[in-house]
Amino acid sequence: QVQLVESGGGLVQAGGSLRLSCAASGRTFSRYAMGWFRQAPGKERDLVAAVNWSGRSTYFPDSVKGRFTISRDNAKNTLYLQMNSLKPDDTAVYYCAAVNAMGLFTTTRSYDYWGQGTQVTVSS
Repeated sequence: QVQLVESGGGLVQAGGSLRLSCAASGRTFSRYAMGWFRQAPGKERDLVAAVNWSGRSTYFPDSVKGRFTISRDNAKNTLYLQMNSLKPDDTAVYYCAAVNAMGLFTTTRSYDYWGQGTQVTVSS
């Protein structure tokens, strides 16, 4: 089992950057595929980035491709999401998620563990 705690959210102007972190408990973080999702009010929770256990494989939807980067430091049990060129449409609660499996996972139902979320607000 793994517990996830996100941090790094906040208020930023359009065009700015933020880096989110997700600290994971336990000694087996490297066994988990990880993802970042976001959910705006009244909308579904959508994937913004996914990474496999090693960090060598990543996936981004078109909405954030070229602006967001996902990375992980398995020695520090930490997942990161670097967000650049932020837009007001990026405003949402951002969640990290984990699944104890190989591969790359892009749907909410693929993940077993979730953090509590961190708010990102982008002003125009």
